[in-house]
Amino acid sequence: MKEQSSTSSPPKYKLALEEKYQRQDENLPKPTGWRLLVLPYRMKDKTKGGVVLAESTLERQQVASQCGLVLAMGPQCYQDKERYPQGPWCKKGDWVMFARYAGSRIKIEGGEIRMLNDDEVLATIKSPEDLLHEY
Repeated sequence: MKEQSSTSSPPKYKLALEEKYQRQDENLPKPTGWRLLVLPYRMKDKTKGGVVLAESTLERQQVASQCGLVLAMGPQCYQDKERYPQGPWCKKGDWVMFARYAGSRIKIEGGEIRMLNDDEVLATIKSPEDLLHEY
């Protein structure tokens, strides 16, 4: 099995939820209009120094997360040519930044997802691990 670097390998829970979404699971919402379905980044459960973080710390960090993976986009995302003359700010599969408590938080089995408006995306990033996450 080929080993990937830590910056390119996504967190395990992200893959599980992404596969669940791709299977068209009825439990996951389908974004409508100008909304995006985003999976907030969840930091690793162990620090670089080897300290294992409590589950409550990980959950607080995920709720306050400012970046996530775009799982799906509504049919009207970035379609307003007056507001977005240069086209979409992001696409499915991009890591994006958003305001700390932006969007609607939705708890599902295996984690939490957020429903954001297309104008709540602040930036795209290569990897969430490039940012410092408070805990």
